[in-house]
Amino acid sequence: MPDKKRVTTSGIEIREVYTEPSNMTELPGEYPFTRGIQKDMYRGKPWTMRQYAGFSTAEESNKRYHYLLSQGTMGLSVAFDLPTQIGYDSDHELAEGEVGKVGVAIDSLKDIELLFDGIKLKDITTSMTINATAPILLAMYIALAKKQGADLHQLSGTVQNDILKEYAARGTYIYPPAPSMRLITDVFEYCSKEVPKWNTISISGYHIREAGSTAVQELAFTLANGKAYLKAALSKGLDINVFAKRLSFFFNCHSNFFEEIAKFRAARRMWAHITKELGATDAGAQKLRFHTQTGGSTLTAQQPMNNIVRTTTQAMAAVLGGTQSLHTNGYDEALSLPTEAAAQIALRTQQIIAFESGVTDTVDPLAGSYFIEALTDELEAAALHYINKIDAMGGSVKAIEQDYIQQEIASSAYQYQTEVESGEKIIVGVNKFVQPEAPLTNIFRVDDAIRTHQIQKIAALKASRDNAAVANNLQQLKAAAAGTDNLMPYILTAVDNYATLGEIADTLRSVFGEY
Repeated sequence: MPDKKRVTTSGIEIREVYTEPSNMTELPGEYPFTRGIQKDMYRGKPWTMRQYAGFSTAEESNKRYHYLLSQGTMGLSVAFDLPTQIGYDSDHELAEGEVGKVGVAIDSLKDIELLFDGIKLKDITTSMTINATAPILLAMYIALAKKQGADLHQLSGTVQNDILKEYAARGTYIYPPAPSMRLITDVFEYCSKEVPKWNTISISGYHIREAGSTAVQELAFTLANGKAYLKAALSKGLDINVFAKRLSFFFNCHSNFFEEIAKFRAARRMWAHITKELGATDAGAQKLRFHTQTGGSTLTAQQPMNNIVRTTTQAMAAVLGGTQSLHTNGYDEALSLPTEAAAQIALRTQQIIAFESGVTDTVDPLAGSYFIEALTDELEAAALHYINKIDAMGGSVKAIEQDYIQQEIASSAYQYQTEVESGEKIIVGVNKFVQPEAPLTNIFRVDDAIRTHQIQKIAALKASRDNAAVANNLQQLKAAAAGTDNLMPYILTAVDNYATLGEIADTLRSVFGEY
């Protein structure tokens, strides 16, 4: 399709890309991709507008997904509750008080069938924010796609599957680092053959930043983790020109507008150099593709409507930085999960930027700015300093085991909080321009009674499935975990027979132990 002529409101034609009069000769879509991974970026197609959602039961979350799709969201993004993230079924004693709270409760393939009821997986892309239990949730998604008759070679989406940042910043790990890395590379290997369009990892800086890191630390620690995953896959004998094409990243977009734009530009350039140094010769394996979420930790419970403005400037920075996919936070998220109204405004924010602001008309519009170019270089140099230090320790796994990354993040978080409390750093409505206000009344609540509903579903499932087949599947998985086989086929078979998430995770715990 020929590119439509773009003009300003005054009729001035907007070129696809600008190079002169600055000394910027690098072009978008060309190594090292500082200016974007595609030649035409959003002139070709906009980023994927993907609203993160999931709460309560699969049935309730399904209603929200249908609502978001009706409002123009272009891809689904699934939030899972805490028991699902750490491998416990809803009937486990440790799940009490947490079922369906921060995401949807998924105990078996039956829940995944309900979660995507009326949604054809072949027609959408789905991102799943799941790490320790990522192979199990991915297996459930694949099992449902098969039941729907989808071509697995065309199935696309992303599974976060990034355990290193869990040890460093977030905490939803189960197993020790070595078996966790094995599970991750098993997913790489399985999907490269069976589900080749699936993004097998989303290497996440988002949670590193939410834990209190600076932009430089987010950049450095995320790429250092990425380097560790590349090396783990290479040591397993996988081809970097194949598996690196399906690696993606997940970054935070905080409030310092220009720093965030420069961070994304530096990230692409640095990743291109890292992959090339490790043997990638295919341009597709050198490109850093990323999803962005606006900064959850920047949202305030005070004067919550101000969060709409914060989210808008952050989303604009993500777009000017060249993101492939974007989630915008709801204004009420400092108080609760977003209401439907808040989710709609968050989505409309993206749509207004895409279709009304004009920032998508040319590729990398800030290139050549003295400030942006200098800031990109300075962020890269500062992040490389960290990466070199981590390399000298033996890589990310060793740096995490030595508590180095955790301590660096904690130190930055403490400094930030000190600056807010002293008033040196101004947060509007919190430490300046404060006013008495009535609390928001329309906030989202998840009923504790849904745990009872989930427990009843598990009991009914176990009464109706072939329990002998499940026991046999779990025994075979245990034997495979004690050996060296790829575990994905064993997990898939168990899932197909309606083994629960907790049963599969417990089987792996019995072999790998807990960290």
